[in-house]
Amino acid sequence: MATETTSDRVLILDFGSQVTQLIARRVREAGVYCEIHPYSMSEAAIQAYGPKAIILSGSPASVTEEASPRAPGIVFTAGVPVLGICYGQQTMCEQLGGKVEPGETREFGRAFVDVKEPCALFEGVWQVGAREQVWMSHGDRVAKLPEGFRIVATSEGAPYAIIADDSRRFYAVQFHPEVVHTPHGDALIRNFLFSVSSLSGSWTMAAFKAQAIEKIRAQVGTGKVICGLSGGVDSSVAAVLIHEAIGDQLTCIFVDTGLMRAGEADEVVTLFRDHYNIPLVHVDAADLFLGKLAGVSDPEVKRKTIGATFIEIFDAEAKKIGGAGFLAQGTLYPDVIESVSFTGGPSVTIKSHHNVGGLPERMNLKLVEPLRELFKDEVRRLGVELGLPPAFIGRHPFPGPGLAIRIPGEITPEKLDILRKADTVYLEEIRNAGLYDAIWQAFAVLLPVRTVGVMGDGRSYDYACALRAVTSVDGMTADYYPFSHEFLGRVATRIINEVRGINRVTYDITSKPPGTIEWE
Repeated sequence: MATETTSDRVLILDFGSQVTQLIARRVREAGVYCEIHPYSMSEAAIQAYGPKAIILSGSPASVTEEASPRAPGIVFTAGVPVLGICYGQQTMCEQLGGKVEPGETREFGRAFVDVKEPCALFEGVWQVGAREQVWMSHGDRVAKLPEGFRIVATSEGAPYAIIADDSRRFYAVQFHPEVVHTPHGDALIRNFLFSVSSLSGSWTMAAFKAQAIEKIRAQVGTGKVICGLSGGVDSSVAAVLIHEAIGDQLTCIFVDTGLMRAGEADEVVTLFRDHYNIPLVHVDAADLFLGKLAGVSDPEVKRKTIGATFIEIFDAEAKKIGGAGFLAQGTLYPDVIESVSFTGGPSVTIKSHHNVGGLPERMNLKLVEPLRELFKDEVRRLGVELGLPPAFIGRHPFPGPGLAIRIPGEITPEKLDILRKADTVYLEEIRNAGLYDAIWQAFAVLLPVRTVGVMGDGRSYDYACALRAVTSVDGMTADYYPFSHEFLGRVATRIINEVRGINRVTYDITSKPPGTIEWE
């Protein structure tokens, strides 16, 4: 996607690494705008994008295989700095006249590089003679350097762990500086951006906001826009941004599915109708959704049923408004990336529950997606720029299917009531402990099992409840939050005492490796 966001643009060519998005995160964190595009991006498109620097990602492929991906030739003739990471290093060397071969030993995980010579890539970060920890993930290795390159660091499994062609400003590393397991890896990326590429680092959310408003006005003109407001952070920030750009040309439609957390529907209506005075259509469709979900247990069928029902209601309400030519959506940059399977991966299928598909085609409306260049945390920062309440924009992610996928098995009003009460107690205790902002997402799950318990002087036969809390920066990787036993005991006691229908509480300590599935 071409953008007017900044003149300092970095292009990241994706060869299929599961952590390519982390490269973009590090670049954005440094205040430099970047986009991820597939390695097959045409030379004309690269020229049109006008990158000031290019980064080549890692890949599960092997350069030694004939059909493995390669970078477009213009990458090495455009006269801009290039950084190759892992597979990116190997294809750079292979394409420029070097040689890559299967390694005698593989390096996966923590490794150490020995710094041999000074280099702009790690100036001020590593010293010559030092041994530094990095994160490796490779089986092949560079066996011969192209002309003009020099070795600046080695490791046991990679004799060319870091290489440099200073005259052409080509640099390459065999490890992954973008992951947190490489200490100071972000500093190496910053050196590439600022010391090597001389970029300004001037991309700010205030500048993005001003430019986004102008783009919305230019796209919409005097037309009308309708926005599907879910009550989540993404659609809410998109709605407020669009309203600031075009005022009452925007009408929001909030479809209350009856699957939201306790009190959230009222919060949405109060915030947008009363506080922001944004035209809002509120549709209470809880009974309709519950009727459609009756007897449904399969989670994917639930998602599709909810999506189809939402489309049906939204379409009918939009027709009542009349005259709208645009549909606004809170699409984020990870959604854009993952909706295109760059290397034949399963991301589109995995993310089916994120996308209420079919609306643009069915309604014959042009899309307005002002957030499609932003990551989740950037959307939150934009929300701050727009003046949204901190408690609202800091809310934990809540997927479209809502409580329906937090109740494995059939959905009933009784189960929804039990889960809402348990979830409310859990989040209340998290807030009381001052932990809410330290956790990326926390929620309760009503398990599809009933257990025998003893409560007071009698036996009970009630549901078990599972609690989940994870930490994450980007939603790509996550780890469970290490609650104290005291905290978990307090929460469990409150839930069992205050929520009729639950007699057992467990804590889920599952972690999530790198990938693209949002926690639910």
